[in-house]
Amino acid sequence: SFIGPSGCGKSTLLRLLAGLERPESGSLFCGGVPITGPGSDRGVVFQSPALFPWMTARDNVSFAIRKSDHSLSRAEARSRAEEALCRVGLADSMSMLPNQLSGGMRQRAALIRTLALKPDLLLLDEPFSALDYQTRLNVSDDIGKILKKQRKPAILVTHDISEAISMADRVIVLSARPAKICQ
Repeated sequence: SFIGPSGCGKSTLLRLLAGLERPESGSLFCGGVPITGPGSDRGVVFQSPALFPWMTARDNVSFAIRKSDHSLSRAEARSRAEEALCRVGLADSMSMLPNQLSGGMRQRAALIRTLALKPDLLLLDEPFSALDYQTRLNVSDDIGKILKKQRKPAILVTHDISEAISMADRVIVLSARPAKICQ
């Protein structure tokens, strides 16, 4: 987990790792391969869930499942999406559109959709900051369990020290401008 005050470069670092921005100097690598742009080896869950607004939660996840495995039929992808959504407590909400879901439900659906793409590395950009305290605890716990079960490496960017400590096995503290690692 990377933690630090607003404006210290946490989200910029994550965008660089995601390949959404290019470094001004130096190079970044993921699994020994240079990062030159976005790639399917890295999945990103943003602060605001980026779900397709015209698709139900089930369809959002099913779309990602079919994208990661073209050999699956629509019915197989739909079934896998339903199983995944049930595992994160969205069984009763899978036929809802994103605007009908609570913030925590949208974030869980976005996480499941990102994991369905089977990235080697999950990048989490303050995914709980827009949630109320209780929902934040529940969703971060859900995500932590999923990541541990799938043995999926992740990088979390946050400004919440308790979140960083509870979710990460390593915490890197960044200082304010000029940004640098201080712990």
